[in-house]
Amino acid sequence: MIGRLLSILLLGWVAGFVLFVVTLQQPPDKLNTDAIVVLTGGSGRIERGLALLSAGRARRMLISGVDRTVRTHELAMRYPGHATSFACCVDLGREAVDTRSNAEETAAWMMARHYRSVRLVTTDWHMPRGRFELAHALHQAGAVVEIVPEPVRSEPGLSALVREYNKYLLRRAAVLAGK
Repeated sequence: MIGRLLSILLLGWVAGFVLFVVTLQQPPDKLNTDAIVVLTGGSGRIERGLALLSAGRARRMLISGVDRTVRTHELAMRYPGHATSFACCVDLGREAVDTRSNAEETAAWMMARHYRSVRLVTTDWHMPRGRFELAHALHQAGAVVEIVPEPVRSEPGLSALVREYNKYLLRRAAVLAGK
């Protein structure tokens, strides 16, 4: 009996993992949004957000999880050609230290500006958990916001995918348990 239950759980985990990996390949949506939010922590994320902002895909961008010592002009120097965007349209979020606090910081930023749609920029393997956390934080804040995923392609190894999938499952279970 216990062996059969463990087999079913393992089969469910494997099927969920395969679905998790397959859905990472979804192309980004071409819709414009009120805002862009970039979750720091991976290469190519800020560049993608700035390209979207420059292309007029949103009015404003938040970079969530920026180190407290980094100044706006320093970031602008790292991304040549985007000084105007940094001066007018980029906010730096300095409170977040993990995906959950990225989502809370973003929800507060969105609510303060009354935005109703956001393009979420993060690495493809991080998108399911990032999107889940943001949807949860917005729901907790009483906001109805459309989240448009904008995954930055990467080539994670199997162990990185397994770790991220397990974090995603554990966080979903924690939310179900009221944590």
